[in-house]
Amino acid sequence: MKGTAPWRRLAEAEAAVNRSVAASSVGRYFKLEARKSSFTKELRAGAATFLTMAYIISVNAAILTDSGGPCTVLDCSPVGNSTAVPGPECTLGTSNPGYQQCLARTKSDLIVATAVAAMVGSFAMGTLANLPLALAPGMGANAYFTYNMVGFHGSGSIPYRTALAGVMMEGIIFFLLSAVGLRSRLARMIPRNIRLASAVGIGLFLAFTGLQANQGLGMVGASPSTLVTLTACSQTDPVTGACLGGTLHSPTFWLGVAGFLVTATCLARDVKGAMIYGIVFVTAVSWIRGTSVTVFPDTPAGNAGFSYFKKVVDFHMIKTTAGQLSFGGFRHGSVWVAMLTLLYVDVLDTTSTMYSMAEYGGFTDGAGGFEGEYRAFLVDAGSTVLSAGLGSTTVTTYIESTAGIREGGRTGVTAVTVSAFFLASLFFSPLLMSVPPWAVGPSLVLVGAMMMRVAKEIEWGDMKEAIPAFVTMALMPLTFSIANGIIAGLAVYVALHWYDWAGLACGKVGKALDDRRRNQVAAATPEVGPAPAQDAV
Repeated sequence: MKGTAPWRRLAEAEAAVNRSVAASSVGRYFKLEARKSSFTKELRAGAATFLTMAYIISVNAAILTDSGGPCTVLDCSPVGNSTAVPGPECTLGTSNPGYQQCLARTKSDLIVATAVAAMVGSFAMGTLANLPLALAPGMGANAYFTYNMVGFHGSGSIPYRTALAGVMMEGIIFFLLSAVGLRSRLARMIPRNIRLASAVGIGLFLAFTGLQANQGLGMVGASPSTLVTLTACSQTDPVTGACLGGTLHSPTFWLGVAGFLVTATCLARDVKGAMIYGIVFVTAVSWIRGTSVTVFPDTPAGNAGFSYFKKVVDFHMIKTTAGQLSFGGFRHGSVWVAMLTLLYVDVLDTTSTMYSMAEYGGFTDGAGGFEGEYRAFLVDAGSTVLSAGLGSTTVTTYIESTAGIREGGRTGVTAVTVSAFFLASLFFSPLLMSVPPWAVGPSLVLVGAMMMRVAKEIEWGDMKEAIPAFVTMALMPLTFSIANGIIAGLAVYVALHWYDWAGLACGKVGKALDDRRRNQVAAATPEVGPAPAQDAV
């Protein structure tokens, strides 16, 4: 009994803090009691969400750096004793020291840009919309920006500065659509079963991401014959990615499995903060050098990473990417096509994700909307404008917010907590950039598993509803695109319902014609007075 006394006092102190905050103006503003939440629960939810999405800080910066950013051929070092400026080929390789130094500066800038955009967006979402949804530059849009718009190291058709102007313009259009209420109306046009299927499909998308090597366990990889296959190899070819060791021989995979079991066991026993423990455990083990699972191997890259990690605290000011906007290239049609593509992806991905998170958290009302919806849309769009100004890409509501919702996050305090963590990441980026993907992957898989619960609400007995829902949820992970799944599901939905809609329209037209004909006959027929009374016999 004596051993339980400290825990009891801690629980009592926590309860006292929760009562105090709930009774304060802050607690009333965030509606902690009305939404059956508490201050400490919201803090845990914010920590869980942040740890699950912290990978975006380094991943987004790495992807956008592939575009070359503001680096050009002018940043290349002369070759040999020559003083002439090298040709464009100096930007395509990895040997020119001048260009590589520029890329390193760009990546540092983009790390800060990513964290600041996420920090401001999440804070605004929490304080203005009072929702537990975290924002950050989105995956997918960053890849489209880098590899389709700007091209690898600037080899595409749109310069970096013009592409950033396109992102900002897309954000402004999105903001205007949100301000006039058109965005929410467009979203509500999506049938409920498609919205439910989107939540399930996003869960499968998350799980598939968590099983891959770049952002997860490395259990699933490419296959020339079956597209995907079981991997988790001890060694892979650096060029083709083919297995050089045996499958399931990767030490980091098994460490990730251990983290998965830690988190899953905590979830099964309803332990508070379950999503955090597995990530922290795997990360702490991976920081130990000299092991087969270390994130700092004895290589030049590993040594450089460890040197940066030992700094613990480091702060970097954006020097090259902020304000790099050029609207002069908008006279070319390719810029408008790219901008409209970004807008289309943003409307489908972000809006569907936001509604899916609201559905998952139980925030939706009978009409399909949710409290704080209007302000949430404005915050989402406005954050994209800020992100473009910093040098990054479209900001979106993150599906990893489900990790915090699962921990009990129901108010904007969760999003504000996420914002505080992103603020801290500006100072502790050496630590946060050292979180390995095999520590994050298990959480993504488990979040995907938890999102399956809304599948039971789909009308599986009605094939006209079930088939579009299935197509939606199946194509999201199989095409690695949330937008593709939604488009396909809606197309199948329309194909299966058009006959009913046509019949209903014809019926309404026919009824209107019959009513009109009866009215015309009634108008043309003279009014007949009452029949004369007959004399009684």
